[in-house]
Amino acid sequence: MSRSSDMVFQDPARAGREGRMPGAGSEPQTDAAVADAEQALPAMQLEAAGAGVYTVDATGTVIACNRWAERMLGYAPGALIGVDAHRTLHPPAEKGRAAQQPILADVARGRLISGDRAVLLRADGSALQVWWSAAPLPALEEDGVGAVVVFHDATADRERAGRRARRYAHSEAMRERAEYDLAEVTWLSELTLAMVSTLDADRALDRLVRLLVPRLADTAVIDLADLDGYRHSAHAHHAAGVLPESWDASSAPAEHPLHTKALAGIFQGAGTQHVKVSPATAGEKDLFTLVEAEEALVVPIRLHALTIGALTLTRAPAGPPFTEADRVLAEEVARRTALGLDNTRLHAAQADIAATLQRALLTDLPAVENLELAAHYQPAQHAAEIGGDWYDALLLDHGDLALVIGDVTGHDIQAASPMSELRNMLRALAVDHPEEDPGQILRRLDTAQARLTLADSATAILARLHPAPDGTWDMAWSVAGHPPPLLLTADGNATYLAGGHTILLGVHPTRDRPTARTTLPPGATLILYTDGLVESRTQGLDAGMPAYAGTPPPTGTFP
Repeated sequence: MSRSSDMVFQDPARAGREGRMPGAGSEPQTDAAVADAEQALPAMQLEAAGAGVYTVDATGTVIACNRWAERMLGYAPGALIGVDAHRTLHPPAEKGRAAQQPILADVARGRLISGDRAVLLRADGSALQVWWSAAPLPALEEDGVGAVVVFHDATADRERAGRRARRYAHSEAMRERAEYDLAEVTWLSELTLAMVSTLDADRALDRLVRLLVPRLADTAVIDLADLDGYRHSAHAHHAAGVLPESWDASSAPAEHPLHTKALAGIFQGAGTQHVKVSPATAGEKDLFTLVEAEEALVVPIRLHALTIGALTLTRAPAGPPFTEADRVLAEEVARRTALGLDNTRLHAAQADIAATLQRALLTDLPAVENLELAAHYQPAQHAAEIGGDWYDALLLDHGDLALVIGDVTGHDIQAASPMSELRNMLRALAVDHPEEDPGQILRRLDTAQARLTLADSATAILARLHPAPDGTWDMAWSVAGHPPPLLLTADGNATYLAGGHTILLGVHPTRDRPTARTTLPPGATLILYTDGLVESRTQGLDAGMPAYAGTPPPTGTFP
């Protein structure tokens, strides 16, 4: 190959015009035809490869190229021959793009080199991204070592790689967003749990503000509405010792005027207030100054247009400013807080109703000469101030005293209604038939319960105390499936009273009920109780009764 050659890569069609290819026909071919075919074969292969190829001599001048190179670089046929490849085809160094090393500097050492981030200039000056390889070309006569360069258009590959990179970046962004959303949902769930896991509003709010700091703010303060306007309920700050533990008149910091104005707007129906706090003057000891607040969000705690309170969040200059997303999140926290406070309020209202019912059903004890009466009602759960348990004491003829303890099957207020009916029926029977023994009166109550469906089942003790001439008290009693009475004598001995025991009320209405009798010694204490005193989920009656009285119950207590 010499620099005076018209074209290194011949037209593949030339072989077809000047002679047949070997094996193309049955006619014998001349030596010239075979030589032409052998000369045309490399050009045919390079044209079919779909890659641009150009050759430079030792001076970097293009001495040959194929049609792919001309088409990709936008040159007319033959226009690349004789140009300085490095100066013409390689773009100069620009900002963000380093100068490309001349190919001959490496191939002169006999090295095969390649790359995937080169740029070639087209004839119109536009850039073509290519991946390429170059190999040294053996010396032609005395000209020195040249090079042959093969390149492919990498634009499509780069675009595909760019699209993959963008898709990957998008998927990573979506994954991070999903992780953030999951963390935020988990955090909001913790806030909700803090509000609903206790019926004590102050305790719930104290848990809440501790979760808000420092996740959402440097400082969190909650003020609740009351008859005088509003009162401080809970607070937290990210640094210990900045705010007082208690918040009474002597220790509470003064209100910043901007905070006072924002709270007034909230309790008059305004929406979230974004307060920019001005620098404090020397000597000020208000809330915003103590926490070094630069800005604050004052968010209404509101439900069904009723303003329950306000949530104040502050951030110091060192932290990021509040964003719209922070405002939305703070309002969601306030909404959940309102729901939790409303739930607490409903439970408190239910407890008030139960307490009122309790006071109505658990009557005051009468004053009896030579007897001291006392009663105590302790609900098993805070939310259930009343249930199926009851006690009663009423005066009868001849100075007698009737004592009652009972327990209707069921829990909470659902058991209170049948209990009150059964209680009132027993009071009426005891007053109407004072001459009858306790067993006979409970037998009448069985009949009334069966016909009027007062309760599914219940236990009870009816005892009647009669004053004896010597100052003692004769006691007659009947037990319907209830734990036995406990007698404590003046010397400290404890005894469960046997006798008078039969089945629960309402189980067998026609069955007679016995009455047991004893005389209470002077100074003795008689205790009537329900099973909640001696039985629990972890302790049965067999273990609870000896533990309570120090003595086992009598045999056959519960038939």
